[in-house]
Amino acid sequence: MKRKMPTGFCLLLGFALWGTGCDKKPLPELVSRAALAPTPPMGWNSWNKFQCAVSDSLIRQTADAMVANGMRDAGYLYVNIDDCWELPNREDGHLKADPAAFPEGIKGLADYVHSKGLKLGIYSDWGKATCQNKAGSYGFEATDAKDFADWGVDYLKYDNCNIPSLSEQEKSYQKMRDALAATGRPIVFSICTWEFKDWMPETGNLWRTGGDIHDEWGSMVGTIDNNELRTSYSHPGAWNDPDMLEVGNGGMTDIEYRTHFSLWAVMAAPLIAGNDLRTMSKETADIILNKEVIAVDQDPWGLQGVKVSDDGQGSSVYSKVIQGANSRAVALFNRSNLYASITAKWSDLGIASGPASVRDLWTHQDLGVFNDSYTVAVAGHGTVLLKIVSQAK
Repeated sequence: MKRKMPTGFCLLLGFALWGTGCDKKPLPELVSRAALAPTPPMGWNSWNKFQCAVSDSLIRQTADAMVANGMRDAGYLYVNIDDCWELPNREDGHLKADPAAFPEGIKGLADYVHSKGLKLGIYSDWGKATCQNKAGSYGFEATDAKDFADWGVDYLKYDNCNIPSLSEQEKSYQKMRDALAATGRPIVFSICTWEFKDWMPETGNLWRTGGDIHDEWGSMVGTIDNNELRTSYSHPGAWNDPDMLEVGNGGMTDIEYRTHFSLWAVMAAPLIAGNDLRTMSKETADIILNKEVIAVDQDPWGLQGVKVSDDGQGSSVYSKVIQGANSRAVALFNRSNLYASITAKWSDLGIASGPASVRDLWTHQDLGVFNDSYTVAVAGHGTVLLKIVSQAK
């Protein structure tokens, strides 16, 4: 699969990358977007675990947990409040936080989150009401954007419920994009319409490529397959979003959660945790805090990985070009229920034949130097994630 990358990005790199191409996006636009989200955003969102049970105390406790458990230092910076923070109706033309749940409003909460070295995210909807029938932003884009900026918001997830007309969707998202820009505050713009449309990469910093993920194997795998279709649109400042992480919420095994995290990293997806960070297990922490896997996701070249082989029986190989001469992050993914022997071939990865070093990013072990390919037995529903670096002269 050929990937299109913006001309400006290719010029910034200064050389051609295997498997990439360039389109005609102007350099100044790319630089400004890349400055806002140079790598996929990392953080936490309240919805997957708590849904409408959001409050000031939950957000503060979550921010405290992110500092204490090492997430902040690992790069998870955004603490995002999803739906239900606001009242069903506006007051004096403005959105208002539910005073029972957020007695200090959003500004006081933002100040607290910022004091922890973190950033605050918030939620709204381009429709007349949110998905949970709270006040939406339709017709109030400039007002809401200014309020978000005044409160100290750093990230906006913008949903797609209770809309007046689908024909207004693109224009409404662009209105909010422009309103956020007009505030002068850098606010990451996350588009959530549950499907990809080709205007999104010019409008948001990230955009959902499909429907809501659920904490189950079939949903997670379907999300991977759908996100893969949009590989060519992803680049620094603008990211395909397969949805938030379910790691640690209990619906999958730890093996399956490692697959979840591995493929999100290879796909250069936003890493937005969705579990209760205050009580997570060591096994969950070991997954979402794996610095070598996070480094794959946060690689500064910002290239989304692609599937380079598939045996049609459930075994596939994904390859992501990463910084460094002839370096690849490689996921050997087993969809089947049983162990499978999976081979990564250098020819599929686009690196030279001959010797290459192989490192396992989950076991943190250098496995040695191998010629032309590497084969490993992968557990059912498991993924082996490798860093492979060609040693060829």
